[in-house]
Formats: sequence, structure tokens, C-alpha cells
Amino acid sequence: MPRTTIRAGIRAARYGPARVMARRPGTESRERAVEEALATLPERYLGGPDGLDAVYRITFEDLGCVWEVRLGPDAATVRDGAGRRRPDVEISTDAATWLALRRGALSGVDAFAARRLRARGDLDLAVAFESFFRRPGGRGPRLRLRRLALGGGRDVSVLTLGRGPDVVLVHGLGGTKSSFFETAAALAAGGHRVHALDLPGFGASSKPLRAPYDAPWFAAAVLDAMDALGVARAGLAGNSMGGRVAIEAALAAPDRVAGIALLCPAVAFPKRTLHPLVALLRPELGLLPHAIPRALVARQLWSLFGDREAIDAALADVVVDGFRRTYASAGARHAFLASARNLYLEAPFGRRGFYPRLAGLRTPALFVWGSEDRLVPAALRHVVYDWLPHARQTVLEGCGHVPQVERPDEVNPMLLRFFGRCLGADAAGPAASPSRAELAA
Repeated sequence: MPRTTIRAGIRAARYGPARVMARRPGTESRERAVEEALATLPERYLGGPDGLDAVYRITFEDLGCVWEVRLGPDAATVRDGAGRRRPDVEISTDAATWLALRRGALSGVDAFAARRLRARGDLDLAVAFESFFRRPGGRGPRLRLRRLALGGGRDVSVLTLGRGPDVVLVHGLGGTKSSFFETAAALAAGGHRVHALDLPGFGASSKPLRAPYDAPWFAAAVLDAMDALGVARAGLAGNSMGGRVAIEAALAAPDRVAGIALLCPAVAFPKRTLHPLVALLRPELGLLPHAIPRALVARQLWSLFGDREAIDAALADVVVDGFRRTYASAGARHAFLASARNLYLEAPFGRRGFYPRLAGLRTPALFVWGSEDRLVPAALRHVVYDWLPHARQTVLEGCGHVPQVERPDEVNPMLLRFFGRCLGADAAGPAASPSRAELAA
């Protein structure tokens, strides 16, 4: 709850035609409904963290109008028209979607996943807008965005939605929880409570300069986040580096991880031709001010996908801008370079090598590979099979490195089935996980 009395009512201010879209004829009833819904925001505001000062500019494309909402720690204000300050978030939607969000008929993640809501700027703030407000009848929001203090300079940003057995989603190198928004919506609709997090060093989480940024450290952060969330046992899904982190968490705490779904996981490379060169590169170089050209970031992003036609170009632009905004931080650059170096240099074999340790995995595992993945070749499935023959593996033909984004219609049902088998009994309480042999059948 806010710490001071919330300012109720609406502060409406109309602006000249240069900053206000012309209203479209025949939309009066929808516009009144939207205006009434917006007018209730100040009285429904739950408050925000200290220092919050966020401006949302909301464009209703079917109405031809623009509104702005400004959120502070204790109050929300609403205005009709576009103000002079550059918004932190620009949202484009339609009246029906906005009113459905108001009623709680769908969440911001649902709307974003269904392309009924588009956003530019801070994606966390965009999707989590509803988390700041009560729903009609005093009901709480359908999702919640939290920042968890884990100790040791680690603060983790987590988006939670849904009800049911818990699933934790872990993004890849250079990514954020936004890469799992569509999966989060699907799993929540399928009867799970879903937690999509930004690993320390990435996205909206803290970026400690002295952290090792290796798989054990990340896995400890995931398990500590589960503690902070009150989650005793969960399924884990990870993409790329997030898959490697999920494996490590299952090895470290098998009693807490019911199953791991690994989407193009960053397993160790048996042959590392650039090993001497990468060993010389120090992550401390990231502390030196520098930027990556936008064109280069965009080129690298598009190279992750096997079928570019399957990717929303507008969403790709948001991801590119978000990466460059985050990478402007010295802590983020250090975390990115340290994480990449550790992944590449991990020993594949030997007493403490990755694959001998993988052979000891007892948690049910599903490996999903992309035939067109240029970063983690699908051929690595053969090495995984040699060491973990009972794990279930599948290859998506024509798919690149981020299958949950490129092929959600195939990946999300696969995850629902997998976690349904691993976590189905958890709704009634802890139970033994299905065996690896059962899941391989």
C-alpha cells in the first residue's frame, strides 16, 4: 500500500493539435469507457518503489487518442494528451484490449504475447503496468513484478503470474525475462505459477562487479530467488545460458528441481578452437566505456533465428534497444563478457568436466535443439546422449537458437506436457518425480 494518502481523481489537461491525435468519428462510447477506466487508476494505485518516476504514453489506435499516466512512489496521475517529457514506455493498443486488462480478463503478458499490446522503451514497466493497480472489486493484480534482495549485492527482478505448481524461467546470455513472456503466458494459462527472472548482471537485476558470473553462481542465485519467493520445488526452463544454469541448479539441489526443460542449452563444447584467445580476454575490459553499434546488435539478434519471417520486426527493435540501453552500464558489460568467457572456457571432460558431471543428473530433463542454431549446434545432442542417454531430446527443424520466441506454437505445448508430468502431483503436495526412463518413453 502507498505510504501516504493516494491522490484520487484525474488531472486532465488538454493540449494543442500538435500533440493530440484527432478523435475518430463513431468511437464515442468506447472512448467514454476507456476514459472512465483511466479515471479510476489513481484510486486503485497500490504504490511503487522508492524513486519510481515513470511516464507511460498510451495510444489507442482504434480511437485515435493518446493518454499519459505518471507513476510515483505514492501516487498516479492521468492526463488526456501527450506531455512534453519523453515517456519511459510507449504502449499501443485498442480499447477492447485495455478494457479487458481493466477487468482482469487477461494480463499484460497475455496481451503482449497475443500482439494485442505493443510497447517501446522499458519492457518490464510496460508489461508490469497492471501490477501497480487493484482490479475491480478490490482484487489484486493478475501479475506481480518484484525486486528480490538475495544478499551479497544480488537483487533479482522477477515477474510472477498464474496459479498452480511453480515453474521458473531463465533467459540466455545477453537476454532478459522478456524472451520468455509468451511462454510465461502459456504456462500460466495451463495451470502453473510462473516466475520469469532476470539473472544478476542482466536486465533489471543488480550487476555486482565482483561476481564470478559462472554457472554455480547463477544457479545459487536461482535457488535463492526460489527461497525468497517461498518456492520449495519447481520446474526450471532455460534458454542457452539459462539452460546451463538450470542443469547446474538440478545438480546442486535435485530435491528442489522437479524437471528441467533446456532450450538450446549452452553445454560445453568438446572442441574449443578459440580457447587460447578467449582465455586472454578479460571481462574487466567491459569496465571501459564503449558502445556496440545498433546495426551490429540487430545483425547478431537476427542471426539467432532460423526463420526471420516468424519474428515480429517491431519486437526485435525493442529487444535491440533494450540490450543497448542495458549495455551502457559498466556492470552489464562486465557481466556479459565474464559470462560469455566462462561458458566458452568450461572444461568438457576430466574429473570436474561438464559431461562427467552431467552423467550424474537424476532430474528429468528435456533437451530441445534447433537445426539452424549457429551458436549451440544441434549435433551436440549426440554428445549429450553418450553421457545422459535417458534424457528426452528433440530437434526443431528450421529453428534457430531461441525456440520459445521463434516456434512458440510447438515449444509451449511441449513444455506444458513436460511440466505437467513432472509437477502434476505438486498441486496436492510434493511427490516423487517421474523417472527419466518414463519421460524418455
